[in-house]
Amino acid sequence: MSYTESIGSRTYRFADLKTMLAKASPQRSGDQLAGIAAASEEERVAAKMALAQVPLRTFLNEPLIPYETDEVTRLIIDDHSPQAFAEISHLTVGDFRNWLLSTATDTDALTRVTQGLTPEMVAAVSKLMRNQDLITAARKRPVITRFRNTVGLPGRMSVRLQPNHPTDDVKGIAASMLDGLMYGCGDALIGINPASDNLTAITKLLQMIDDFRQRYQVPTQSCVLTHVTSTIAAIEKGAPVDLVFQSIAGTEKANASFGISLALLQEAYEAGLSLQRGTVGSNLMYFETGQGSALSADAHFGVDQQTCEARAYAVARKFKPFLVNTVVGFIGPEYLYDGKQITRAGLEDHFCGKLLGVPMGCDICYTNHAEADQDDMDNLLTLLGVAGINFIMGVPGADDVMLNYQSTSFHDALYVRDVLGLRRAPEFEEWLESMQIIDERGALIGASARQPLLEGARDWMGIA
Repeated sequence: MSYTESIGSRTYRFADLKTMLAKASPQRSGDQLAGIAAASEEERVAAKMALAQVPLRTFLNEPLIPYETDEVTRLIIDDHSPQAFAEISHLTVGDFRNWLLSTATDTDALTRVTQGLTPEMVAAVSKLMRNQDLITAARKRPVITRFRNTVGLPGRMSVRLQPNHPTDDVKGIAASMLDGLMYGCGDALIGINPASDNLTAITKLLQMIDDFRQRYQVPTQSCVLTHVTSTIAAIEKGAPVDLVFQSIAGTEKANASFGISLALLQEAYEAGLSLQRGTVGSNLMYFETGQGSALSADAHFGVDQQTCEARAYAVARKFKPFLVNTVVGFIGPEYLYDGKQITRAGLEDHFCGKLLGVPMGCDICYTNHAEADQDDMDNLLTLLGVAGINFIMGVPGADDVMLNYQSTSFHDALYVRDVLGLRRAPEFEEWLESMQIIDERGALIGASARQPLLEGARDWMGIA
């Protein structure tokens, strides 16, 4: 079905729904690279005007990628709940925006309709929204998950402690891990990106974190971010696996480029569940995504990169994840050119994920060849903190020496918690207080009080 919209004497025609969605997207380099972006701001406005009039039902009747050829499309359609959709089924995309921003639409209302929403619906409405709209609506939709602690409660923000090392040196990783814990980070997880997929090395890292966690009774969870098949192998070898990680995308072909399918993710999910390592809950999958992944794999089928990204959240939602992380600026300026595009993408991803019931975090980051800097990351960090982000990254000095990109630091987490009054996961916060790392207000205690724990841990791990 084609769509038209007139501005003055000029009429714009959009061949189909996916064309109109792409033209309505805010400017970004990835869509320009794909040749699907609006040719002018006037065409972008026309596409937004036409999109606002599209009934939400249309997205159920006009799949952007054929049902017959894409298992993600089949998942989206087959898991859609007509009952949950009924409350908003009469709305257009424009009406849906107004409904989301209405003061009468609260957390309960957003929760009721979650299973009635498709990624394409939430991607479409995001294209009509200003940044403040994305923040306002997302803030009303907390998503709470549990494993050894509780993440996503309103008024709280967690941190993934990311102690990567370019050679997977255990002592180097342990030193960064201790540094982050002394700054009160690590309640989302202690998660290591390994330099290799060597099963022996992966198991060694998992064992080190687990030994530390048990020795000091830390209420958090660990993860080595290796391919899901390596994690399954580690589970079969008896490794202490908490969270099961995998990068995912929004089309079957893009997921195939990662070496995964929905069936393989189901196998990994069941393997993780079989260990029964969670103490306060059983959410155990950890997914990472990023706008541009489908395009970089030549697997976008003419769908704009933000809509493809939202489709990845349908994959995530299927497996009841503990955390989902949009690594927003990591893929590079070919997909998000500068700080403005990265900021907009981060807010879109958080909004779309939360509306779909996904526990969204964000790696607020950029590569060194992007037109962005740490001030841009400060801005996005603050905006996402206001929006109710579940977690961010904690990287030593904000500079990941293994992955070679810029993220957020332990100090950045202290900043955003201070200015916005955000607390940590409650179980982790109690532990930090018991270890005299923070006081009852959540503020760091002086270094002298933390010294005995730090020295004891260093001695145990053999760190000078």
